[in-house]
Amino acid sequence: MTQRVAVVTGAGSGVGRAAAVALLNDGYAVALAGRRKEALEETAGMAKAGKALVVSTDVTSEDAVTALFAAVKKDFGRCDVLFNNAGGNVPSTNFGDFTFEMWKKVVDVNLHGMFLCANAAYRMMRDQTPQGGRIINNGSISAHVPRPGSVGYTSTKHAVTGLTKTIALDGRKYDIQCGQIDIGNAETPMTARMANGVPQANGEIMVEPRMDPDAVARSVLLMANLLPDANIQFLMVAAHKMPFIGRG
Repeated sequence: MTQRVAVVTGAGSGVGRAAAVALLNDGYAVALAGRRKEALEETAGMAKAGKALVVSTDVTSEDAVTALFAAVKKDFGRCDVLFNNAGGNVPSTNFGDFTFEMWKKVVDVNLHGMFLCANAAYRMMRDQTPQGGRIINNGSISAHVPRPGSVGYTSTKHAVTGLTKTIALDGRKYDIQCGQIDIGNAETPMTARMANGVPQANGEIMVEPRMDPDAVARSVLLMANLLPDANIQFLMVAAHKMPFIGRG
């Protein structure tokens, strides 16, 4: 193959944008998926190499995800890497005040959307020639420990770990590798509130350090570029001084 093909969800901003640009600059053909077409086109314009395909996609819609991978097959012929990145959250809310509507909003994107994209990529990788590929799921340090008031986000990220392990096991016979990147405090719109302080387990409000999302992008590229006989099952990359190690 002369060009590897990747799909990046949530490619219109933050970690998804940084990873998509890194993959493009490494020579990949990349399908940029997300809800906002204009933002995806901005991402495509940031790259200095590669070939971008912009596909407006709502990952919570089975039909939209099916259309995404149909477009990838039509334009690129195959899929070698999925960075399963799209996710969302709601404001920090104590469990007793957390509504089912809030729960469903987070689960629809962070778990249902993650399943739909991984499942579509898996089937494409299984059925293509040559067979195989790599799925990289975006977990979080919340897949390890919760923040206060984060039941929806934390529960979905713990579930992503189970999804990752199952895909890795079921994918062995088809040469499909699956790993998870757990990210802590990348400097993105989702973490902007940390600059003003966020609740800690001891009840304090603390400003938390953040890191350049390029650190995440380079980590995704590392995972993507492994030879097929190797897999990084779990990789954690976090802001050096964030209150994670030693918290509690």
